[in-house]
Amino acid sequence: MRTTPTLAAILYCSAGLLAQNNSTPANGREHAALVDGRDLLLRSIATAERSWKAREHYTYTQRDEEKRLDSKGQVKSQDVNVSTVIFVNGAPFEQLVQHNGGAPTPEETRKQQEKMRKLQTETPSERVDRLEKEKENRAFLGDVPDAFDFRVVAEEEVNGRPAYVLSCTPRPAFHSRTKFGRIFSKVRGKVWVDKQDLGWVKVDAQVIEPFSMGVFIARVLPGSHIYLEQTRVADGVWLPKKIQIKAAAKILFLKNYDTDEVVTYWDYRPAQATSMASNRPFSGSPLK
Repeated sequence: MRTTPTLAAILYCSAGLLAQNNSTPANGREHAALVDGRDLLLRSIATAERSWKAREHYTYTQRDEEKRLDSKGQVKSQDVNVSTVIFVNGAPFEQLVQHNGGAPTPEETRKQQEKMRKLQTETPSERVDRLEKEKENRAFLGDVPDAFDFRVVAEEEVNGRPAYVLSCTPRPAFHSRTKFGRIFSKVRGKVWVDKQDLGWVKVDAQVIEPFSMGVFIARVLPGSHIYLEQTRVADGVWLPKKIQIKAAAKILFLKNYDTDEVVTYWDYRPAQATSMASNRPFSGSPLK
């Protein structure tokens, strides 16, 4: 994610906390009423954590298309990157294959070589620092059980698999202990949770109140929209298939910044087939 990475990560990692009021069939509501929403959420978070860790054992292809829009919603510029993603010392490395339909430039290749070398030569202390930062950035998940009231509102079938539809209502009096937790009350949406292994099938969320984020004080505005689809790559392992972000923001409260970004993921493969590649100096050519 290039334009709104923090927003995307928060809404992806905390998918179980997004709420939206939607009408559902009566029979769906009757069955759903028998399921404890809080317990379902806690178990789905455990599945999400396992999936997050399991992703290190896969390689996959990623296509990131970002469109920057003018005040009328028309595209004024865009970028498309296609990458093969591998994990090096537990960290994702995006090996650029194409940029706007062409091969990576020498400068892009040089930057990737530097990043790969840095990951390959990471010291134990650097690894500890990186993992601590990741842990800090994900600490907001601990706020979720206290930040919302949870309710299962329906049961639906998604891609041939039964799923619970989970609604979560923010608690107005909640005060976050983490730097990202304060955003919880600013979004609403709907989450589909697979009934068999409790993976997040899809999420549809919308920003309903503005909030600020980032070094340059980007203020994300109401109407910004997040859509997530996931795919089941193994028993109990759900990984992203598509993330779309339509974000409206103001930079330093003055400059409008509107973007429509779609990231798609496919070709998930066990990492053993390319494990040796992560231990070789990066050549700038795509993995086979």
